[in-house]
Amino acid sequence: MDELSGSVERITYYNSENGYSVVRLRPAQRLVRGLGRDGLVTVVGNLPELSPGEHVLLRGEWARHAKHGEQFQAQVCEQTLPATVAGIRRYLGSGLIKGIGPRLAERIVAEFGAETLEVIERQPEKLRDVPDIGPKRAGLIVSAWQEQKQVKEIMLFLHSHGVSTNLAIKIYKQYGSQALQVVQTDPYRLAQDIYGVGFKTADRLAQDLGLPPEHPSRLEAGLIYALSVHTDEGHVYAPRRELVQRAAELLEAPMELVEAALLRLQSQERLRLEKIPERRFPVENHVSEQAPPYAAEPVAYLPPLYYGESGLSERLHQLASSLPTRLSDFPPMFLSLDPQLSAEQQAAVKTALTHPLSVLTGGPGTGKTTAIRALIDLLEGGRKRYALASPTGRAAKRLSEACGRPASTIHRLLGYAPAEGFKFHQQNPLPIDLLVVDEASMLDLLLAYNLLKALAPGTHLLLVGDVDQLPSVGAGDVLRDVIRSGIAPVTRLSLIFRQAAGSHIITNAHRINRGEMPIFEKDSQDFFLFPADDAAQAGEWVLEVVTRRIPDKFGLNPKHEIQVLAPMYRGPAGVHALNERLQQALNPPGAKKPEKALFGQLFRVGDKVMQVQNDYEKEVFNGDIGLVSGLDLVEHSLTVDFEGRKVTYDWSEADQLVLAYAVSVHKAQGAEFPAVVMPLVTQHYMMLQRNLLYTAVTRARRLCVLVGNRKAIGLAVRNNPVARRHTALAERLSYLEVFHPPGDG
Repeated sequence: MDELSGSVERITYYNSENGYSVVRLRPAQRLVRGLGRDGLVTVVGNLPELSPGEHVLLRGEWARHAKHGEQFQAQVCEQTLPATVAGIRRYLGSGLIKGIGPRLAERIVAEFGAETLEVIERQPEKLRDVPDIGPKRAGLIVSAWQEQKQVKEIMLFLHSHGVSTNLAIKIYKQYGSQALQVVQTDPYRLAQDIYGVGFKTADRLAQDLGLPPEHPSRLEAGLIYALSVHTDEGHVYAPRRELVQRAAELLEAPMELVEAALLRLQSQERLRLEKIPERRFPVENHVSEQAPPYAAEPVAYLPPLYYGESGLSERLHQLASSLPTRLSDFPPMFLSLDPQLSAEQQAAVKTALTHPLSVLTGGPGTGKTTAIRALIDLLEGGRKRYALASPTGRAAKRLSEACGRPASTIHRLLGYAPAEGFKFHQQNPLPIDLLVVDEASMLDLLLAYNLLKALAPGTHLLLVGDVDQLPSVGAGDVLRDVIRSGIAPVTRLSLIFRQAAGSHIITNAHRINRGEMPIFEKDSQDFFLFPADDAAQAGEWVLEVVTRRIPDKFGLNPKHEIQVLAPMYRGPAGVHALNERLQQALNPPGAKKPEKALFGQLFRVGDKVMQVQNDYEKEVFNGDIGLVSGLDLVEHSLTVDFEGRKVTYDWSEADQLVLAYAVSVHKAQGAEFPAVVMPLVTQHYMMLQRNLLYTAVTRARRLCVLVGNRKAIGLAVRNNPVARRHTALAERLSYLEVFHPPGDG
């Protein structure tokens, strides 16, 4: 193979999924093929995630591209250290080594010249001879240098298996000096321990390392992965036969070997098998039936979900049957209700005061918040203690603004800290008489379980939510299961109030929920359709509507007040493509605007971003939206302003963030925006469902714009799947005594 060495000038293209790169290289040799007028050559191939300033030794072959001319097609890439003073200066100043920027690199190289890298490696104490480098800074530089070296060693090993540099850094941070040993001896640990490494990546490593396809650890890891995928789809358990079949297909292994692995996992208590009684709940009422016989086969749970579901069931039972309650002595004089409340609202308030567990549900404009305010007024008049909470920060903020009282996330209410866990629990319950949980349709199983553990017997719990919206992102379907079980009285608000009835957003949301087409009135001021026949045309319209039409007509800020909600991630009208185009339009690059590509995504100061996983140490949660306020190329950090609260991320943590000019409808649950723009075309047919469209429309406060065609809207309105998530909470609540694990699996 031909050889080519030099320093990376810039990265023209990088695909985070397979590492395919287009790089402009400044060659170390003076005379090479393909040299452009700027003294650079083009390199293409599957490469590690390189940075400008890095030195590389490439092996491959030259080829002529019909459009782009002479290119070096790299097959092997070895990251090396520069040998010249100029190269060392540029290498250190490129931002590769945390803590060293261009100015400090100048001073270090001026002091040590060609010996600079040798000094950092072997005589780091000499760094203190450089002006402005004290003991602390010298220590940080040496630490960063050693980490860089070890990550490079790991990267050399992982690159051939398609693992990116950022994941290599995560692996190093998780295991330290043991990283290579763990990767080589037990690659499946990566899938368990590290966010961003899935079973498929670990399996590819294991296979390349020579682990037999039918090795027990592979079969067990594949089963756990198949079960985890099931729970990622919202299910609490998987039917045993379906799980074994899925895992066998994934692993390309015989069913009997997978069955044996399942039994080993059961004996190790890494999964639980239990029989679920079959039951059909009435649709229109919640009358209990006689407990039917067991289903033919057991189902499989991950242990946390098994204990969460059985524990939540027991605690809901205890709560619902607690007598007397903390409100049993509520003064009768405070039970008089505002006569302006509807009969439904009055019933909801009285039920919340007289039953320890109750549910309030209804669509937009039916007065759920008004009923909550009336309940709070009575509690305050009777000197009773209460708390208001929601699953997400954005939902909690809305609840607080609507009620004029403090509201918090459930995690904050329970005093969660990463090292200690929840402050409030069974031994230290919340000091309240009644708890209101709003947006309860977003409440997943494990969060609900931890919440119920913190409620003392006799405390009242009111679950408030719209059961017709999308279910929780996490596993479970708590609100629907509580309603289906019949364990709690349910008040469903149906009357749309006059002030809400004038909103086309609200009237159309109810039409969609009834299975009727929304109406697009010519005189509407808040609900519009921009026609588009295909995804490409819809993408163009979204760009036009967000950047020009809405700001010009309604004066709304495109970044802060307009949210694009897309049904799918891929395609010209998908989340990814729309984010790229809206980023370019609303936050274009600038000379004084730092930017950095991390995990295959370009972040730029001023970008709108969303947190996509709970980070309890940083106190930011899945769905929180902020703006990138700082990007430090020297310290390798990125700062996001979440509505006045600034949070800093190391670059290796940036996979917690995504661009948020456009997000999925699921990610918008619990939030509300002044304006919502939603592309809806027939190419999205796989995701077009009534509850998806209904949820998107109800996220809009002042303005809702659909971009697409009536055929696609009709598909969504008519598609109302009745497929339930695999949960057994309703069954447990109805007949707890018949549950027990199967004896022999």
